[in-house]
Parts: sequence; C-alpha cells; structure tokens
Amino acid sequence: MDSPALMLLAPIGAVAALLFAVYLFFWMKRQDEGTDEMKKISASIRQGANAFIKRQYTTAGIFFIGMTLLLGVLAYFGFLTIFVPFAFITGAFFSGLAGLVGMKAATYANSRTANACRSSLNRGLRVAFNSGAVMGMTVVGLGVLDIAVWYYFLQWWYSGPGLQDVLREAVALGTDELSVRLQYITSAMITFGMGASSMALFARVGGGIFTKAADVGADLVGKVEAGIPEDDPRNPATIADNVGDNVGDVCGMGADLYESYVGSIVATCSLGVAAFIGDGKESTTMGAVAIPIIMAAIGILASILGTFLVRTGENASQSKLLGALRRGVYGSSAIIAVVSFFLVREFLGADKMGIYWAILLGLVAGNVIGFLTEYYTSDAYKPTKELAASAKTGSATLIIGGISLGMMSTFFPALVAGATIIGSFIVANGFNEFSEGMYAVAISAVGMLSTLGITLATDAYGPIADNAGGIAEMSALPKQVRERTDALDSLGNTTAATGKGFCIGAAALTALALMVSYIEQIGIKISAEVQRFAETHNLDAVTDLDKITGMMEAAGEKIRPGMLDLSITNPPVMVGLFIGAALAFTFAALLIKSVNRAAQGIVREVRRQFKEITGLMEGKAEADYASCVDICTKNALREMILPSVLAIVIPIAVGFFLGVNGVAGMLAGGLVTGFALAFFVNNSGGAWDNAKKYIEAGNLDGKGSNNHKAAVVGDTVGDPFKDTAGPAVDILIKLMSMVSIVFAAFVMSVSIM
Repeated sequence: MDSPALMLLAPIGAVAALLFAVYLFFWMKRQDEGTDEMKKISASIRQGANAFIKRQYTTAGIFFIGMTLLLGVLAYFGFLTIFVPFAFITGAFFSGLAGLVGMKAATYANSRTANACRSSLNRGLRVAFNSGAVMGMTVVGLGVLDIAVWYYFLQWWYSGPGLQDVLREAVALGTDELSVRLQYITSAMITFGMGASSMALFARVGGGIFTKAADVGADLVGKVEAGIPEDDPRNPATIADNVGDNVGDVCGMGADLYESYVGSIVATCSLGVAAFIGDGKESTTMGAVAIPIIMAAIGILASILGTFLVRTGENASQSKLLGALRRGVYGSSAIIAVVSFFLVREFLGADKMGIYWAILLGLVAGNVIGFLTEYYTSDAYKPTKELAASAKTGSATLIIGGISLGMMSTFFPALVAGATIIGSFIVANGFNEFSEGMYAVAISAVGMLSTLGITLATDAYGPIADNAGGIAEMSALPKQVRERTDALDSLGNTTAATGKGFCIGAAALTALALMVSYIEQIGIKISAEVQRFAETHNLDAVTDLDKITGMMEAAGEKIRPGMLDLSITNPPVMVGLFIGAALAFTFAALLIKSVNRAAQGIVREVRRQFKEITGLMEGKAEADYASCVDICTKNALREMILPSVLAIVIPIAVGFFLGVNGVAGMLAGGLVTGFALAFFVNNSGGAWDNAKKYIEAGNLDGKGSNNHKAAVVGDTVGDPFKDTAGPAVDILIKLMSMVSIVFAAFVMSVSIM
C-alpha cells in the first residue's frame, strides 16, 4: 500500500456518502406524507424554517464577505498565502450547506415519520433514522470532499507553479522541500476549518436562540399557565417550536459537527508534518498526513454499512430502541478499529504502532463519554430519577438539583479525556518524541469522530421524531401513534445528549491539537526569521544563536528567539489563562441572556393571543402562528451577532495586547474551562428535560400535577443550557484556536508585547 493510492479513497468515500444521502432523501420522499392536515402542518413548519434560514444565512453572508476581504488584505501584505481567503469561504459554504441539506430533509420527514408510526414503531424508526442519516452522510461527504479537493489542488500547486516559494522557504528554514510543502498545505486547510467553525457558530447561536425562545415561551404559557398539552394546536408558539427543532437542532447541529469533523482531521494532518518530518522517510511523513483523511473515508463506508443494522420490532422498549441504534454505531466502530491497524502499520511502520492504540483509545473514550452523559441525563438511571423526585418540593429544589447534577457530571468525563490524552501520549512514546505524542492525541480525536456519519444520524433523527410527535398531536391522530412518536422522541433526547457529550470530548482533543499546532506555527516563524537574519549578517543560525538573539533584541525585531515563553509564571500567559476562562462563561452568559430576552417576547405574544383571540382556548379559532415565528426570527438574528463576532475578535485583541504568550494562555484557559462548562450546561439541561418526561410517563403523579409543573419550569431553564450555550461553547474553544493560527503571523508583527 502507498498513501497517494489510498488517498483516492477520500474522493471515492465522499462521493459514496453524497450519493447515499441522495438515495435516502428520495427514499424518504416516496413515503406517504399522511392526511391533508398533516401535510398542512408540515408545510407550515417547512415554510418557517426556510424563511429563517434564508435571513440567517444572508446576515451571516455579510460577515463572511467582510472576513474574506480582510484575509485577502493580509495575504496581499504577505501575512498569509493567497489561498487562505478562498479556503476560508469554502469551509463556511460547505458547513452551511451541510446544515441546510439536513434541515431540508428533516422538514420533509416529520409528517412522514408520524404517518409511518400509524402502521408500526419500526417503520417510524426507519423513516426518522434514514432521514437523519441524510444529514450524517452529507456532513461527512462534504467534509471529506472539501479536504480532498484542497489537498490535491495544493499538492499540485506547490509541486509546480508554487514550487519556487517552497524552495525559498525551505532554504530560509534550513529544512527540506517536503516539510515546507506540507506545512503550506496544512496551513491552508486549517483556514477552511476556521471558515467552517465561523459558519457553525452563526448557525448554532442563531438556531439555538430561535428554538429555545420558542420552546420556553410555548411551555411556560401553554403547559404551566394554560394547562394545555405539549404541541396543542391552540398554542400560538407550537409551530415556532417545531420550526426551531429544525433550524437549531438539525441545521445548527449539522454545521457544528461539520466543523468538528474537518477540524479534527486538518489539525491531525498539521501535527503529522511536525511529528515525522525528521525521520528521513518521505513516505512516513506523507503517510502521517494521509492516515486521518483515509480513516475518514473508510469511516464513511463503515457508516453506510452500519445504517442497515438499525431496525427494531414492534412495541420495543427504550433499551431495545437504543440497542438498535447502537448496533449501527458499534458495527461501524469495529470496522474502523480493524482497518486502522493496517493503515498505521503500513504507513508508519511496526515501531509506531502506538499511534494505532491512540486511535483505539479515541474510539473507546467517545463511547465512554457518551455513556457517562447518558447516565447523568437518562431517566433510566438514578441521577435523573432523583432529580425528578425533587419536584415534589417545587421548582426551586428541582433547579438546584439540576445545577448540582450538571456540576457533578463534569468530573468523570474530565478524567476520561485526561486519560485519553495521557494514554495516547504515552503509547506513542511522547515523553521521548513530543511531536509524535501530540500527533497521537490528535488522531485519537479523529478515531472518536471517524464514524460521524452514523453517529450524527442517531442524533439528527431525534428532532425529526419530536416534530412527528407534534404533528400527531396537532392532527389528532390516535393515541397509539403519539405513544410511538413519544418513544422515538424519548430515545432522541438520550441520543442527542450523548451526542453532545461525544462532541464535547472530541472538541477538547481537537482544540488541544490545534493549540499545539499554534505553538508549532509560532516556532516555525521564529526559526525562519532567525535563519533570514543570520544569512543577512553572515552568521550561523545554530552556533551563533546567542549573538543573533542579542543583535535582534538590540535592533528591536518583533520576531526573535526566546519570545515564546509558556511558563505559567509568565504574566502574559497567566493573564491569558484568566481571559480564556472568563470568555467561556461570558460567551455562554450572552447566549442564555439572548434566549431569555427572546422568550419574553414569545410569552407576551402567546398571552396576548390567548386573551384577545375569541374562541382560541375553546378550539373554535385558529392561532396566529406566523407572529411567533417572526418574533423568534427577529430576536435570533439580532442576538447572534455579538457572541459570534466576539469569538473571532477576542483572540486577535489578546494577541495585540499580550502577544503570542498571552494567546497561548487564553487558548489553554478557554479549553479547560469551556470543556467543563459545556458538560455542565449540557447535562443539567438534559437531566431537567428527561426528569419532565419521566413524570409525563406517569411517574410522580404524572401530567398536570404540581410535580409536572415544577418539572416543566426546570425543563425551560435547561433549554438554553443544553441546546444553545453548551453546543456553542464547544465551537468556541476550537474557533479561538483556528483564528489564532490563521492570524499568528499578523499578531507577531503588530503585538505591543
């Protein structure tokens, strides 16, 4: 085997994923949509979702045009390569496209899932899951396609038209042509990761604010004040709530996981250059860059096979439904575990098999973190049952219990992530070969995300099942249909919570890899400047280093040896740590506050309609659903701007005032605090949600009781936690690293410290 030949698996796998997504989409479209009333409700949801996404993407487009122009200016002045602005915009485009395709599929699948549940539970599961798989396959297909196209194009460019630039840089760095060519390639690829992260942030923030404002408003007035069921057609916020499931939990999630996926791959490729360039074997270095890309391609094929394992019988229990989904995920993971062994052995050699064990650690860690999240959020386990019981003494004790549960739930995932980092570092002999150890840490994240095609399908099907339940309720379908959609929805809550935990763990490993890549980039730039200064003054960059350092300091050179000092006692590093930690909390607070403001508008509107529309509560008049959709849209678009821009501006500002050391501290502080914070808000919100559903299932006096009303309040508090703040913090910790890498040369040149 050789890496160039196997790299062809990347475009092949990408095309296979996209063709399979097309097949699943049209298979879903052939299913019966149901009654005229079901079709009408589904069309209203689809119309609202399309209108919001059009306005959201138009707003985000203004930012991306401005950002692309800024990157173009930096490229013109030599701080970046000319390909960086184009890579940025393609990453943003494909991230947005992945989310859009998933949302389109979901809005067509909701009524079809509800109708399928009229015949059997297994039929409903297949329609919902296959529709979710449309997004899963689209995300991985577009991700690998984007990577493959850029990889092949940049390989051609820097081996031909751009070869002179490579040779000049190789001389300046005192290294070989291959290392520089691969550094150029991976630097540009990290930039499209930044574009993907930026788009994901807009999609997650905007969609998250929309969906949770609608959800909170609908629950507080409908369930708590009016005492009417969830998804009751008399509730004016019902359609907005269902629209929100699609724009936030489907479109936002698709864009989010696209950037997680490509981010982990390109970060590993970048570290592969640094890890193996010095061993004298071009094939080994090329193999280290190729392995994560080939793993992703094989993961696509494994995920396609895994989708055929997902099926269940009628009247299946929650555990059997979950088992049906896990068969697909575990089967795909097993294929990756086997194939990765041969990839590592062939490309890196038998003496580097520690890299393979790191991949296995990533696969295992992803499943363990997923289980831990399930344990803390599922009503099948003690923590959520105890939380539900605390509703007996009111909403205050339920909220206190949920906060405590979320805080407690951060400890064991932190241990698992820590064990994965240390374990991957050790098995790759990282204490003797640091770069190889960090490559192993990065590739463990690729292992964790390698089966994203099917993992995302299990996650995306949840909002489809939720919408199906709403349509069943609003269309007055038989009770048995709603019971089946509720079973699928309840499972969707569990898979969504575990999926978020899974992604947070992968984000932590990816952000760590990106942070190391940032430090490597700084080291490369310092080495290049030292080499150039030495040649200008007829000195040797190695033997005369002390003299060169003194001369560069005396000349007031911005970039000089010794400028990178990551000691924790270095004041810029310490200040950066504080800023990074505070930024994670500030960012989450802005999002939660945004949901709060938007939800207040929905509450006022629903109360107004209940009061002013004669016959609404008696079911004799129709609610004005469009007004609630419009309120959510306006608020979400207004509120998403500040948090999204801060994530890009703050790293540059920190670099200007505190230099590269301050940026490194900020990345470390943001990573550690963001990891814990994301788990806290995700698991608190998930537990509150499932505590409510546990009571609605007939426990603790069931629906309509005081216990239920207290649980609904807890659930509304948890909504912005788990579906707005948590997923966005996950993106933040990666986006900060990518922004820092892209702007590293500029910051080094203009920093005042």
